[in-house]
Amino acid sequence: MSPSSTQEMKKPERKSFDYMNPPVPDDLPLFEIPLVKATKENLEGFGTIVTDYMNHPVEITQWPAQGWRPIDKGTGDEGGHLEGIFEFWWEGDILFGENMAVNDRYILGWSELPGKASKDTQNPDRSQLLIWHANYHPDGAQLFYPLDNKPFIAALAKTGDDMKPEDWVAFYCDGSFGICIHPGIWHEAITPLSEKSRFYDKQGAVHASVSCDFTKEFGVFVKVPLTPEFT
Repeated sequence: MSPSSTQEMKKPERKSFDYMNPPVPDDLPLFEIPLVKATKENLEGFGTIVTDYMNHPVEITQWPAQGWRPIDKGTGDEGGHLEGIFEFWWEGDILFGENMAVNDRYILGWSELPGKASKDTQNPDRSQLLIWHANYHPDGAQLFYPLDNKPFIAALAKTGDDMKPEDWVAFYCDGSFGICIHPGIWHEAITPLSEKSRFYDKQGAVHASVSCDFTKEFGVFVKVPLTPEFT
């Protein structure tokens, strides 16, 4: 399916979250997560490294059985994929995203506490991203590949519905490869280390999402470090 055809699909009304006006407090404690350099080995269980993004497999998960009768072989995984451009850009202290594959826009986080953050900040300090929300997709994987080959950071957790802030790890990617996040892996899109970045995005067409609001469930913003310091 081409990016142009995905944009013509009717988008269902969203009810769970208003991603462009997140209802978060101005100030909460920060929970900092570790930052590591992404490798094939330490991404195991979270996802895979992508070098050939047009041919890399993006897993679709078969529809779960409702009782003791199994899903018929070859069915329940025929929904296919959506693909398109996922853009990320900073305006002052605020990180925005737009997923053209599913026709949606988001405020992903802030470099300052929301009560202090502004789109008009000059020379902002972007050494951190404070995220309020995360989700996972039970129906399929999601692939991100940097079309401009710029570095980015992906924050991920792999502990299922009983996820806690301490389960999260931030992976630094140098821009020479992308990542394909496994089904069921918690994430909050991608954080570019440049003013603006464009990614090729491919994901399951059902696009089911299971979400967490860190501010309501845990009373914190999760702090993703954006200054790579590796020995």
